[in-house]
Amino acid sequence: MSRVLGDVGERVGEEVRVERGPLGPAQFWRGQGRYVVGELLDSWVETAPWWQRTAAGGASADLVAPREVYRVEAVRAGRSRMSFAGVYDLCWDAADNRWSLVRVHD
Repeated sequence: MSRVLGDVGERVGEEVRVERGPLGPAQFWRGQGRYVVGELLDSWVETAPWWQRTAAGGASADLVAPREVYRVEAVRAGRSRMSFAGVYDLCWDAADNRWSLVRVHD
């Protein structure tokens, strides 16, 4: 089961601060807590659904600026990875120049 923190099509979610490593997020800050990424589980690129793209001719801004999604296993700093790790979907939206947490997997 997962909790969606933002509608993927509308590109919203909880804004987070991310420190990026060579393969993707290395750690992120959510509220007052810092989370350390233990493993990158998956990554992919998304574009907006076709029904939300602009009707004007040519390539839309959504196609030119897709967003990157990273599924990571992370643990709050200072806690044991074996008992407190969670799975999070972090999204880098280049068009908005921001990171967001879009899904938490239970």
